[in-house]
Amino acid sequence: MPLDYSRASRTLQDQFDTRRLADRLADVKVHHEFTADDRLFIERLDMFFLATVNEAGQPTCSYKGGDPGFVKVTGPRDVAFPNYDGNGMYLSMGNVAETHAVGLLFIDFEAQRRMRVDGVASIHFEDPLLAQFPEAQFMVRIEALRIFPNCPRYIHRYELVERSKFVPHTAVDTPIPGWKQTDWARDVLPSNDPARSLPG
Repeated sequence: MPLDYSRASRTLQDQFDTRRLADRLADVKVHHEFTADDRLFIERLDMFFLATVNEAGQPTCSYKGGDPGFVKVTGPRDVAFPNYDGNGMYLSMGNVAETHAVGLLFIDFEAQRRMRVDGVASIHFEDPLLAQFPEAQFMVRIEALRIFPNCPRYIHRYELVERSKFVPHTAVDTPIPGWKQTDWARDVLPSNDPARSLPG
């Protein structure tokens, strides 16, 4: 699917004389299948940002993190990632179930590089990839419509200090987050949540 600019985008492009540049970028940078370099970039990262929208047009954006490689390029136009336990609101995943429209933003803060993926997402509760991700609730699979790099000049350079200890691993007890042990949360946790067994 080509990158179709909205009328508002075109108005701003014309205001700042960037229509020619925008059209050239759409021609030379936007692609519809993952390259080998795209795969390497995505599968070595440990986080990305996920944008979704509900049926009323209300957007939300969430951070998704895991071990490097938790996002898998599974085909020429397909990626998948696990959904782990969160705050129980399921805002992003509810939006995925409703509209399926997603935007993924991958950023390497150390190498100062980023990539956008627009696509159509679906939730899979019985997926062969689930076996690779302990404690994952389900897999999210995305068919990419547009893949394109973004200008990196405003990416601030950061270095990794420590990966989250809450990312589940095989044969390792996953720590319980502190917020699940607070008075406002303890009595409304899911019945199978391990935090329920802790002394109050």
